[in-house]
Amino acid sequence: MSGLFFAYSTSVSPGLKNVSDAASLASMQSINKAIQNPIFFMVFFGALILLPLNGYLQYERPVTVRSGLFLAAAIVYIAGAFGVTIIGNIPLNNELDKFDLSNASEDNMRSMRNLFEYRWNSLNLVRTLASTISFSMLILAVLFSKQA
Repeated sequence: MSGLFFAYSTSVSPGLKNVSDAASLASMQSINKAIQNPIFFMVFFGALILLPLNGYLQYERPVTVRSGLFLAAAIVYIAGAFGVTIIGNIPLNNELDKFDLSNASEDNMRSMRNLFEYRWNSLNLVRTLASTISFSMLILAVLFSKQA
């Protein structure tokens, strides 16, 4: 997920800034539909399920750096990637999906883009950072020995 969010932030978002309001909105409507596929859901929800499960299975008393990192990775992903998506990005996507491009004036398209684009990209940055931090914690946890 970290890679997906990062790639989007560094390629799709900058590319959409260079097109018209109508093209940007139409592209985002299309992307938001296309991302809803089994492979995306498997990875997105798989991490939501497997990270806490891993944290539970790796939990040790007293809490070690290793087990703490596994638990922290789950918490950061759940709050920063999954939570932000559910609370922030999806409502914006739904709002955009309802927007009728075929009947919208140029002013309406500009307003919608201004409402959507900055907020959505800001939230995607949070998801990118959270999922990258979560992934980094997993790598660090794996590097610690079981006794650490």
